[in-house]
Amino acid sequence: MPTMTAAQQRAQAHEEYDAFLAQCPSRQLLDRISNKWVALIMAALGSDGPQPNGECAGEPRAMRYSELSRRLAGVSQKMLTQTLRSLERDGLVTRTVTPTVPVTVHYELTDLGLSLHQVIRGIKAWAQAHMDEVHAHREQFDARGE
Repeated sequence: MPTMTAAQQRAQAHEEYDAFLAQCPSRQLLDRISNKWVALIMAALGSDGPQPNGECAGEPRAMRYSELSRRLAGVSQKMLTQTLRSLERDGLVTRTVTPTVPVTVHYELTDLGLSLHQVIRGIKAWAQAHMDEVHAHREQFDARGE
């Protein structure tokens, strides 16, 4: 059997990724990015919302931890911290520490994170645009008493 280089092994693994298989790494990534807090953090960092410093809407920007915490109603400190760390580990977010008093920490989407942001922004927009229809279908289903 011929020996494969690391690049060849990665290429072969890439061809074999199948999220329908329980042990596939792509399933683990899909699980992570389908988490509601991941989606909301990605949307917030993608400048989905008011821009306090006059930046154009839709342009990525760095946000402080406290800004993210205020923007994401209902997220606990523990969950926000864990989610940001996992996004940093996956290369979707960068964490920049500025040695000020007190220390300033900013989070920003990487190029990889920006590519995912485009997908998440579309899903978020779809959910907001179709919520009335979903509510109507839920009411119809619940009225049937099934």
